[in-house]
Amino acid sequence: VQLVESGGGLVQPGGSLRLSCAASGSFFSIDDMGWYRQAPGKQRELVARFISGGSPDYADSVKGRFTISRDNAKSTMYLQMNSLKPEDTAIYYCTAVIRIFAARKLPYWGQGTQVTVSS
Repeated sequence: VQLVESGGGLVQPGGSLRLSCAASGSFFSIDDMGWYRQAPGKQRELVARFISGGSPDYADSVKGRFTISRDNAKSTMYLQMNSLKPEDTAIYYCTAVIRIFAARKLPYWGQGTQVTVSS
């Protein structure tokens, strides 16, 4: 099982990007999914996440600007990022709790995608 992110890049302040995270391989289902980020010299932090049965949860710093969504049929999660700020610059990682079998679940992380917000 792999999680592969895409969609990062360089964007000017105020611009938008959409990140994707696709799960591949053989598995039973995907439970929780989320996005984290890590800026240089800082700890990895939560950006947005789905928790089973609940509404999306966002970090205060991105509320109103970022939107998390998922397409279960495609085993893919998205992060729409609008009104980007230089402080959003970081490596963005997706994570998911994936059920390999109905009774066994494991956490997975993607390799990360760089987002740079700069003029």
